[in-house]
Amino acid sequence: MFEENRLRRGFDWASFIKNVALIAVPVALQNLLTSTGTMVDTMMISRLGETAVGAVGLCAQYANLMVAGFWGFVGGGLLFISQYWGAQDEEGVCRSYGLMLTCIMIVAAIFSTFALFFPHLIMRLYTDKVAIQEIGIQYLKIVGFAYPLQLFSISASTLLRGTEKVRLPLYASIASVLTNLFLNWVLIYGNLGCPALGVRGAAIATVCAAAMNLILVFVGCIFIRYPYIFRIRDHFRWVGPKVKLFLKRSFPIIMNEVFIGIGNMVINVVLGRQSQPTIAALAVFRTLEGLIIGFFSGFSSAASVLVGKDVGAGRLDDAYEKAKRLIPLCVLTIAVAGVFINIFKSNIAHAMSLKDEAFDIACYIIMVFSIVAVIRMGNWCTNDTFRSSGDAVTGTVLEIVFMYLMVIPAVCIAGLKFRVSIYILFPLVYCDEIVRFVIMQIHLYSGKFIRPVTTQGLEMLDDFRKRRSKKS
Repeated sequence: MFEENRLRRGFDWASFIKNVALIAVPVALQNLLTSTGTMVDTMMISRLGETAVGAVGLCAQYANLMVAGFWGFVGGGLLFISQYWGAQDEEGVCRSYGLMLTCIMIVAAIFSTFALFFPHLIMRLYTDKVAIQEIGIQYLKIVGFAYPLQLFSISASTLLRGTEKVRLPLYASIASVLTNLFLNWVLIYGNLGCPALGVRGAAIATVCAAAMNLILVFVGCIFIRYPYIFRIRDHFRWVGPKVKLFLKRSFPIIMNEVFIGIGNMVINVVLGRQSQPTIAALAVFRTLEGLIIGFFSGFSSAASVLVGKDVGAGRLDDAYEKAKRLIPLCVLTIAVAGVFINIFKSNIAHAMSLKDEAFDIACYIIMVFSIVAVIRMGNWCTNDTFRSSGDAVTGTVLEIVFMYLMVIPAVCIAGLKFRVSIYILFPLVYCDEIVRFVIMQIHLYSGKFIRPVTTQGLEMLDDFRKRRSKKS
């Protein structure tokens, strides 16, 4: 009765918006800085021509595949680290970090090995253009050294965030971006008496920026006397049941990221068979896409914290009401952003030094994405809301099933068999988004996505479902 009376008083929009902003904005800024490294490389390499832009853009897609390989371990690590931190279990924090770090560094070693010793295989996979392959091989042979550094930094930053030390990773990211920008200016074009190294200079700058990030994280940990990151013995005091539990909780997220990463690789392989101006335009678009996804994933983080916290505490009606409002808020915000992106699409293409056919294709791609992104980011935020509420299956299954049964066949048949132009092929990449959005919204409003794992949440679940069944 108390719960129903409280709900009748109305939803506190002011408090809701404030809480979303407090979580979403810092995460968005952090993600923007993380994505800025690729943007800086692309912008500064653009003066070297479309071939160089296309090559570095395809190398970035290889790095994105690596992200798919390790991101599930990051999600699992953050889950366990934050829970042990709340329970003041220092041994659990250290053990979870060690497990996460080990898994992530295995991924780094695999991708770094292929980049350093088999770059020709990677470039042949992503494109059949020999000129682009040659430049990409030069880039990968150097940037491969950055992957272990980058993933080590991500592991340390995840540990810091999970224990509520969020400023240090942000400051380290700022320094890393500035380092990348300065060294790109010096090494790509040959300023300050250095030789002009072109894309090799950009790769060296990326490695140095990754090293700067990692060094500053460790120095910062020493400065603030942060205990967990240096307790190396505790990192590897593993016991069988704990390892099994870590892998079990991480497995659904890992599978989602891996299958989606492989699916995106197949799509990029098809797109890499397009004309050279198209590849250059896609490289510019991928940079913009990364910035947009990085920024608006802040809404997903807000959903994970605000909704998941209420579910765990047994405030299931509050979680449901917040989830219903988070998705429209995300969709509305990205729609406003999409309008501005569409208005300034020509300026974006000009800034990347695209001309003639590449310029026209880039403007078209950006226009299409500015429309599609409204639904795409809504699906992203909805899926993260489901996961934080205990439903890690629905969004994952829908995304994988529709990608492999709908998107990949459509793109492969259109791009490889019928050789359609990019003006037809590109919209097919997102042909599943509207269908998934409708299905996920039905699931959202049913309330069935709320599946608590805590005692408090489980105690309230039956009453919540009874109230939902009466209203449906």
